Amino acid sequence: MIPLRILGITFSQIQAGAYALILSEKEGKRRIPIIIGTQEAQSIAIYLENRKPPRPLTHDLFIAFSHALKAEITHINIYQYENGIFYSEIVVQSGEKLLSLDARTSDAIAIAIRANAPIYMDETIMEAVAVNMDDDDLWDDLPEEMPQQSTSYETMSLEELQISLNEAVSSENYETASYLNELIKKNIK
Repeated sequence: MIPLRILGITFSQIQAGAYALILSEKEGKRRIPIIIGTQEAQSIAIYLENRKPPRPLTHDLFIAFSHALKAEITHINIYQYENGIFYSEIVVQSGEKLLSLDARTSDAIAIAIRANAPIYMDETIMEAVAVNMDDDDLWDDLPEEMPQQSTSYETMSLEELQISLNEAVSSENYETASYLNELIKKNIK
């Protein structure tokens, strides 16, 4: 399992009305964008910015509930990625019992930051979805001038996709970079 940290939250460039939560390896250059809803983005941002809402948010309530039951949130596992969806579990120690609770990744992360619990991702998922910020192989032998942009990434040539990926990474648009990386992998096969 790869330990992760939160880099930030940005508006989704691909899905209207959504946000991209950007995760990074704690010791590495790979980035993972995860599409999350507005409420989860707000909950994570409020905590990261050390703001206190007038009433507890759902994630705050979960933490208060776990404290009242003397249950410790030990860590979060992002254990599966399928059809564009990340699957996660919240691992809780309650007395002698170790419990795994299925959770949406956005909720699991909002809870993890409140519990100061580590976030982990399976290496196979990391390899499949991460954008490597130090991946020189993708940039070898690319022309210096950018060709005319296509209106759809799906219609671009492999060379155009690689150039667009390079630009997305340079501008730290990890969500688009991850999407382009998946398209490139499909075109190479």
